[in-house]
Amino acid sequence: MNITKDKYVSIHYTLKDVNGKQLDTSIGAEPLAYIHGNGLLIAGLERELEGKIPGDKFNTTIKPEDAYGERNEKLVVFIPRDRFDSDVPIEVGQKFSVETPAGPMLVSVVEVQDDKIKIDGNHELAGQTLNFDIEVVEVRDATTEELEQINNCGCGGCGNCGGACNGDCGEEACEGCGGSGVCKNE
Repeated sequence: MNITKDKYVSIHYTLKDVNGKQLDTSIGAEPLAYIHGNGLLIAGLERELEGKIPGDKFNTTIKPEDAYGERNEKLVVFIPRDRFDSDVPIEVGQKFSVETPAGPMLVSVVEVQDDKIKIDGNHELAGQTLNFDIEVVEVRDATTEELEQINNCGCGGCGNCGGACNGDCGEEACEGCGGSGVCKNE
């Protein structure tokens, strides 16, 4: 069975940067499962998987515009420290959701000063060319329940979840849109 829209697909992948440094892998764990054609993977990878069958193995390079977008320096800002809960320690690397005019957005703390906190709303892989080694493990018809989960996913299928939604998205799970359905990278 070929990978087409609304097929349940599971893949093993290894993600590397342009220098060959491994950033992530499913090898040694469960394969990544998703429903194809619903924006649950980055657009470039979903396009490369179209038509593949179980057992196919391939390498592909995905440019930023087909992955997590280019970095947007307007999404890197300082917030006054007094806008944060004073009882909660703020540390570099923390991620949390903030309200924006477009809805919630997942941000990362990149700098902590006494009077202000620098946050970055870019996805951590924004601006990067990504290299994937892929093995298609399974392709089957999605069940009615699986398709309903996709339609009820809080991220709205923005395509920047990196597959994190898996039909059960929330503000914590989806790094592309923070659960808002509004993709910050589009």
